[in-house]
Amino acid sequence: MAKKKSTRTATKKPQYQRVLLKISGEGLCRKGETGIDGTALRAIAKEILSVREIGVEVAVVVGGGNFLRGATIASEARIQEATAHYMGMLATVINALALQDVLEDMGQPVRVQSSIAIHSACENFIRRRCIRHLEKGRVVILAAGTGRPFVTTDTAAALGAVEIGADVLCKATKVDGVYTADPVKDKNAKLLPSLDYNQVIDKRLKVMDVSAIDMCQRHGVPILVFNLMQAGNMRKAVLGQKVGTWIGD
Repeated sequence: MAKKKSTRTATKKPQYQRVLLKISGEGLCRKGETGIDGTALRAIAKEILSVREIGVEVAVVVGGGNFLRGATIASEARIQEATAHYMGMLATVINALALQDVLEDMGQPVRVQSSIAIHSACENFIRRRCIRHLEKGRVVILAAGTGRPFVTTDTAAALGAVEIGADVLCKATKVDGVYTADPVKDKNAKLLPSLDYNQVIDKRLKVMDVSAIDMCQRHGVPILVFNLMQAGNMRKAVLGQKVGTWIGD
């Protein structure tokens, strides 16, 4: 699928046919807490539905940090880091199944595909089957990262976006985009409306892993970083309205 160069010009029609949405595990729970918060889960589901309603195909990659982080539990519990990363992948499957049920309760057909085989709960990830689900109007939730340890779900999202031919990778955050500094700690931090890939890599901006940015750059997949907790933002994003931070060429 040909990638679209965005001019970020608002229209009444979607500027993207297919998007990949990356959600962190922390986006599914209340601030400072763990587990899954039903209110947060339904808010995210509504954002996804808002773009499905206008014909946009949506794939989702979920993190698992609301349950555990592999590197952290490895050091704290003296578990081998590879094992801890697999535990983190399983946490993403829990989140994927929860989001699947909420979306289906709202009337949206969904399939969960996992990079780790869990036949009783979800499908294995098969690229062509994933694309076919999207073409039929189903939301596909991609779980278990890449299926291998030592790789983050950011990189899994970039890989997924390239594999399925997504027009844009939407990186969901709890702030309005990429800032010059942490806006929570620095009141003078300014929102950066647009960046190129090299600026993000060279300045080591904490947007996504460098490997994820590099993969998107090499394959021409733009990244849009925005606040998914602000109702209506995802729909604005796919309509080309000025939301968050645009990262591209």
